[in-house]
Amino acid sequence: MKDALRPGLKLVIFDCDGVLIDSEGPSCRATAGFARSLGLNISDEEGMARFSGKALPNVVKELEVELGHPLPPGTNTKMRDNLVRLMQEGVEPVEGAIPLLEALAARHVPVRVGSNSSMAEMDAKFGFTGMNRLLPEERIHSAADMGTPKPDPAVYLHGAEVEGVRPEETVVVEDSDTGADAARRAGMSCILLRPASHPLPAFWPVEGFVRVEHLDEVMPLLEAALAPAFK
Repeated sequence: MKDALRPGLKLVIFDCDGVLIDSEGPSCRATAGFARSLGLNISDEEGMARFSGKALPNVVKELEVELGHPLPPGTNTKMRDNLVRLMQEGVEPVEGAIPLLEALAARHVPVRVGSNSSMAEMDAKFGFTGMNRLLPEERIHSAADMGTPKPDPAVYLHGAEVEGVRPEETVVVEDSDTGADAARRAGMSCILLRPASHPLPAFWPVEGFVRVEHLDEVMPLLEAALAPAFK
């Protein structure tokens, strides 16, 4: 059915930045600031459009192409460490994220995280917000640390494999085109968190893909699509 999740879902995989943690803006602005320190004319606003949802290794490659020369060894690590410090100084959950995770836990619905952020970044984000009580480390997967950043579907396929469910029994909650494309390539359903005023990905519509504007809309969609064991 168009604009509906596939039925029989057994696993929910969340993206991190922009879905669970309100860190996309600070991260992209910090990256834009780093680019300006290299002499590139990239505003904070352009940084949001260019870097949202991208893994740091891919961002570094993009900057190198624009500069016309390679950046020093360790640039990726330096940028990651700067982001970790930024997140340790203060970050907030996305509105509705904690109640949604609690509702899924109450129903014993398996939850995992698949993000382009490093494990070090996510440890800082989930630790500061207290969300680590709902997201144990063994349920968190880093596409960056795996070396297969989105839109490569590997991090989502890995999460489903570890859980022991099929891709078609999995739904991804995403906010970026990059992440939604990874879900599409994985053959999973996807709930795209995005305001109605913002354009949809170029590949939309896709079977099993639904857009929402607030995380409060997610649980009713899941209740209609979860496998009988979770109802």
